[in-house]
Amino acid sequence: MSNFKLFCFGFGQVAKYFVKNLIEKNYKFDLITTNTTSTQIKKIGNLNYKTYFFKEDKFDNNLLKDLNSSNKVLVSIPPKNKTDIVLNLFDKSFRTNKFDWVTYLSATSVYGDKKGNWVNEQTIPEPTSKRGIIRLNVERQWLKYYNDFNLPLQIFRLSGIYSLENNIIKRLKMGTLKIIEKNNHYFSRIHVEDIAVALTLSLKKFSTGQVFNISDNYPCSNEEIAKYAANLMKMSLPQKIKPEDIESKMLKSFYKDSKKVCNKKMKQFFFYELKYPTFKEGLNMIRNNMI
Repeated sequence: MSNFKLFCFGFGQVAKYFVKNLIEKNYKFDLITTNTTSTQIKKIGNLNYKTYFFKEDKFDNNLLKDLNSSNKVLVSIPPKNKTDIVLNLFDKSFRTNKFDWVTYLSATSVYGDKKGNWVNEQTIPEPTSKRGIIRLNVERQWLKYYNDFNLPLQIFRLSGIYSLENNIIKRLKMGTLKIIEKNNHYFSRIHVEDIAVALTLSLKKFSTGQVFNISDNYPCSNEEIAKYAANLMKMSLPQKIKPEDIESKMLKSFYKDSKKVCNKKMKQFFFYELKYPTFKEGLNMIRNNMI
């Protein structure tokens, strides 16, 4: 017998690691997800689950019944066309909700550029990038449902995510790593396993209307991480390039913002000591478990 029913809008690496962590911790639950190709039955670990077709404004109508009978909802689909497609399409479900846990995964890009200074959840968001501005607007959409309809909501602002599958060591080996020559550029990151644990802990310790920064303990420059990764792998570093020579729009936007993201609220509220408190522990694990 399941103890709860979890509906995941989107089923990328964060949601998958969350579900794997629930399975490892012997939680009893039913799982429903969405995907952008077709409705089907799939398996993760020893758990069979249904995944519904949902792409932009089109979806399998059968998902409504499963959504409305779920206890818990994780939203990891990024904004589309400057708005949140989940809220736009399933407005009624969230207004007349029977949920006891809704988590929206946002990003620390909402803070904007703080010239290398610290930010916490009390810092007024002043996004500078287009992505950050849209993220903040979507956060406000969700918080309106918390305020107007008593939606049991928490928002996780995620720093740069890395994992066994996606990390700087892989980019170094593939020759796609770029080192940008910029002084006083700080950013924060978080290992996907630590996000999964924080989500799991929040099932038992949940405070509606709260926003949490999900970051590790050590903000630093990308160059510092790259040097550590190169030493770890006994590889040479790629040449440095100037910010104005960055070709990728996303990477160029990333280098406009410099900030250190404080994670004290997350650690104190969930009584959690990170498995990977800095990039060093994370990269050592990745080096030892390279796929």
